Order: sequence, then C-alpha cells, then structure tokens
Amino acid sequence: MKELQSLDDVYNKKLFRIPDYQRGYAWGIKQLTDFWDDLISLDGSRFHYTGVLSIKEVPESIWKHWNDEKWLIENRKFTPFYVVDGQQRLTTTSIFLQCLVEQIRGLSKNQDLKDDSIYLGSYNLKEIKENYIVLSQPPQNIINTYKFGYEADNPSFQFLRYKIYNEAAAGTVNETFYTLNLENAKQFFKTNIQELVSNKGEEILQNLYEKLTQKLLFNLYTISDDFDVFVAFETMNNRGKSLSDLELLKNRLIYLTTLYGENEVKENDKIAIRDNINDSWREIYYQLGRNKHQPLNDDDFLRAHWIMYFKYSRKKGDDYIRFLLDDEFSPKKVLEKVEVKTNILQKVEELKDSDNDDDDYNESDELFETSKFAKLSIKEINNYVLSLKSAAKHWYNTFNPEYNNDLTTEESILLDQLNRIGIAYFRPLVLASFVNKEIKSDERITLLKAIERFIFLEFRVSRAMSTYRNSVYFNAARDLYYGQTSISNIIDSLNEDSKGLFNKDGSFKFSYFKDYIDRKFTSEGSGFYGWNGIRYFLYEYEEELKKSRNQPKISWKNFVKSEKDQVSIEHILPQTPSKQGWQDYFSDYSKEDTIYLTGSLGNLLPLSSSINSSLQNDIFTDKKSVKTDAQGNTIRNGYSNGSYSEQEVAVLPNWTAEEIKIRGIKLLKFFEKRWGIKFNNEDEMIDLLHLNFLNPKATNEESSF
Repeated sequence: MKELQSLDDVYNKKLFRIPDYQRGYAWGIKQLTDFWDDLISLDGSRFHYTGVLSIKEVPESIWKHWNDEKWLIENRKFTPFYVVDGQQRLTTTSIFLQCLVEQIRGLSKNQDLKDDSIYLGSYNLKEIKENYIVLSQPPQNIINTYKFGYEADNPSFQFLRYKIYNEAAAGTVNETFYTLNLENAKQFFKTNIQELVSNKGEEILQNLYEKLTQKLLFNLYTISDDFDVFVAFETMNNRGKSLSDLELLKNRLIYLTTLYGENEVKENDKIAIRDNINDSWREIYYQLGRNKHQPLNDDDFLRAHWIMYFKYSRKKGDDYIRFLLDDEFSPKKVLEKVEVKTNILQKVEELKDSDNDDDDYNESDELFETSKFAKLSIKEINNYVLSLKSAAKHWYNTFNPEYNNDLTTEESILLDQLNRIGIAYFRPLVLASFVNKEIKSDERITLLKAIERFIFLEFRVSRAMSTYRNSVYFNAARDLYYGQTSISNIIDSLNEDSKGLFNKDGSFKFSYFKDYIDRKFTSEGSGFYGWNGIRYFLYEYEEELKKSRNQPKISWKNFVKSEKDQVSIEHILPQTPSKQGWQDYFSDYSKEDTIYLTGSLGNLLPLSSSINSSLQNDIFTDKKSVKTDAQGNTIRNGYSNGSYSEQEVAVLPNWTAEEIKIRGIKLLKFFEKRWGIKFNNEDEMIDLLHLNFLNPKATNEESSF
C-alpha cells in the first residue's frame, strides 16, 4: 500500500481496464449524489479521502493482443492495469471529467477554438483530455486509446466510447441496464455542472477540476502475481454497493476455469470456456437490461434458472446462491480429485478374442489405467453457462410479451394476462416451456391457459396461501426442462390440485370467496372494491367487450393505480350518495344495505381515464354526460365517452338497486364463461353479490344489459 495519491498521480503513465469477471457500472442516484455533495462541499484547501483502488498489472500475454493500447504500452511505456476494486469510483470520475470538458468546450468564448487553445486556468483542454480521457496515436490519429475503459468486447466500452466520450462513427451500440447507469451518470453531472455554472459563473469549472484531480485522495494498492485476484474481487466487493449473486457467480466460474490442471483441460479449452462465460454474461445482461426503463432483477433470473436446472430445495430464501457458490461451483469440487478408471481398449479387445468363458472371471486391474479428475468437469460448467445464456432471452420475453416478435400472438396475450394477474411462482415453469425446444407453441398455449385459470381460481378467488403447491411446480419446471414430464401431465396436476374448489356436481365452491368478501364488507365496508382481483377481473371483462369493437379503450398500465390513487375504478352509486338524485332511488334502503349496494360487484366500473375521478358524487345522468365549458371545450369525459364498460352502463336511463343486481349477475355469468366454472343457480349469484335483501321478484322491469 503506497501513500495517498491524487487522481493526477493515479492516472500517471497508467491505463485502466475493467476485467471480464467484473460487473458493469452500478452506481445510481444515491451514490452519484453523495459523490457530487462530497466534491462541492470540499474546502479547496483541504483533501478528501476517497477510498482504495486495487489494481493488478495486465500480463503481456494479454495486452499484446490489444490493438488500440499496444502503442502506448510499448512506445510510451504506459502500464496497463486491471481494476479489481474501485471501478465505480474510477468510472464516475471519468464521466465527471468528460462532462467538465464538454462544459468548457461549450462556452461561447471557446466555440471556434481548437482544444490546445482552450484553457482552464493554466491547463489547456487537449492536456486535460490526454491526462485523463483519451490519447490519439500520431501521426494519423486514427487510433483512440482511452485511459479508462473495459476490455474491448464489453458492450459497456462501446457505450462509454460513443455515448459518453462522444467518439464519432458509433454504428449500432447495444444498451443494457449497466449502460443506462452510464447514461444516467452523464446526465446527472452534465445537468448539475450547468446549473452550478449558471449560479456561480464559469470560473467554478477550474475549482471543480482542481478539487477532483488534486484534492480527492486514493490508496492505490497493486495486487501481486501470487495473490488470488478472484478471491480478492469477491472479498473486496462486499463493501459499498454489494455485488449481485449473478455478478459473484460469473467471477466464480471464471476463477474455476483457472484451477484445472493441464492434464485435465488444455489451455485453449480454458480460454474457450472463459470466452463462453463472457459471451453468455453479455447476453444475460443485455436481456436483463433490454427494457431500459424496467430492467429485470439479476438474482430473480438466477434463482428461476436454478429452480429449472437443479433440484429445488425449500430451505430459505438464499439457498440457491449458497448451493451454487458453496456446493456446485465451489473451488473444492475442482481441487479435490477423484480416481477414474479408464479402459485400455486394446487389452479389452484382446480379452474378447480369448477362449475364456468362465462366468466367474474378474477383470484384472491391469485392464484399466487410473487417472485423477476434478469432481466438477469443465464441460459441466460450460453446459450450465450455455443454459443460462439460452434462458436469458426467454426470461426477457416472459416479462415483455407485448409487440414481441419471438412470440406468437396468442402466447403474447396469455403472457400479458399472467403478468397482469401476478404469475406467482410459475415463471420458472413458463421459462422451461420456452427453453425446451421440443415443446410446440400449441402445447405451451394450453399450459399458459391452465396456469392463468389456476392462479385466478386458487389465489384470487379461493384465497389459497401464496405458496400452495409451489414446490410441486418448481420441480415440474426442472422435469419439463429435461424432458422428464409433459405439458399434459402438468395440466393434469393443476386440475387435480384444483379439485377441492368444486362440488361433486361440478359447480364451483364460492364459500371461500363469499367469506372473504364478507370480511371486506365488515372490516372496511369496501366489499368487492377491496378484492385484490377486482382490477384484473374488470379488465378481462373490458377485453371481452373489446373483441367485437377491436380498438382498446383502457391501458392496463394506466388502469392500475396505487392504493393512494384508486381512481381507476368507479363506484357508480357513490360511497357518499348525498345528492338528491341518488336520494330519489336509494332513500328507502338502510345504511347497511346501501353499503352492500355500493360495494357490490355490479356497482363497480373501470374508467378509461383518471379524469373521470372528478365524477365522484355526481348524479347518474351527470356522470354519463361529457361536461364542457362555455366555449364547448371538454372539461371531463363521461361514461358515454369512456370505456366499453362505461358505454354499456351509459345507455341506461337510471341507476337503481335493481340495475346493480342485474349488472352483477351479468358479470358473474362472464365469470362462468371466462374461467370455465358454473353456479348452481341465480340465487347463489345474488348471495355472492351480497344482495339477498333485494327481492328478485320485486320488479318486472326489463334491463338494458
């Protein structure tokens, strides 16, 4: 450990590269804000300790293949280093410096000047860029060599060069969750530097530059060749923003490839496996971060794949990573060797030619040679890595089915339904149905339909525990992946596990659901409005109405609101029906009966826009109508201009208790059709709707429903 060094010292005659076992840039808004606050609040006369940078010199056997860097290493005697610990801080300082350079160049006084004529105090811009960002190989200046970056084939390096450092001729640049972090960091510093200049003037730029390069101090620690860099990486990165399990696993797998003896695995095979690991992790991170605004969780993917690939256990939440790191892919399984007897083919062939027909003959040890091999073969590592790679795209597809060309239209619709209802513990099983190439689309569609029905009836309606039978379907995911079970067997299992929901005559047992809605009425007064399946149910009804009209009226993303903003479902009869129009139809009902009417299924309506929340306590005729101002401009929509469900209600002249009951029955008939169940009779429906106090024979009026 050397004495504390400034960034200027750290970068002197050095090139820094992020090695292949490292994760990408992981800092978010909290870390960026802390860094910014530390820099801004730092007294220009004082120093600030920034932490340890652990580096390891890159061997010549590797850097001699680096085309862009070799000229600096050989001709100008720069030393290339891998960054073992401290990547996040070095990346951040590099992005900050680039933003500072862009701000300086963008000043009006510098518009027509070259970099060597633009000065920040006594430093010219060309000097700043060459010290910390990039040098170009003279005399042609075609090759740009960056002082800090990733190994060349890392997509983050492409993004860093073309999107952060603004190198020209980018072409197609792949974006991932990590590149989004790079982009966000640049935008963060660019915005804050501009704001600071606006408030304090351009002279603040020199102050920022000097504090960053002279006043932030690091412990620069060089790891020796005899030090286990992979173990160091795992240990060091337990500080700060912890590595994800997926990041730890990548480091571990690469480490294991270095432990095989030459007699077990040839060097070129080790290199090939390492390339496969890097290629697979590039694909995995691409797929996980493919939807930049909703990146997928690393560890969720790893756990789901573990369920599918290995035998599921239900010890505790982190059992999968403990199994992977401490058992399946532990160094012990490579370092501990087992004896393997290998046939000597020539001697076996000679034995077959002999005349010895003695059944009691025991083969001599001379017929075998004994070799020692690791318990875990490198082929097993490779198979696992390739399986992770192939699963990553399907994992992305299950979360992002809309407008997805990898899926059929029906697969897309069904996956969208599963995401809306809450796919629960079935995602590994769904993943296996896509990864197993022997499974056809029509089989998969049958499975997706069966899973959706199971989830809705068991969990949303009958209120089963969220873990009910989960281990069965985790194990089924593995069996399906390896072809040890079929889709039809799994569907049989789903149907068997749902038998308890049905009476002997085949009718559905609604007692569980009715008891649940009872509690919603008595504890909250909300009734069906408090049901956690109400949005999904009403949305599916809206989708049914849409089929004959084609054009959607409601977006699921806009329909689902937080508990604090429950404006996407309307009580047609308001919870506080104080206006005279409501009193005309509901004054004869008790307060308790009015609560049942308000929270009953037929009184709930999905709205096409949150603007309809302004309807609130309006009387029914006003709720139906579009409201305009004196100039004819729409102030708010009404039911008549809303969703298909709203339009269906808007044709009615009035909204009465009878209409609430009739619409509720209609919705329950849709329930029967959509999920393949049946009620015993209409009286059972009215009982579930909690409207027994309404005499079903009290009126002969025809409804418009």
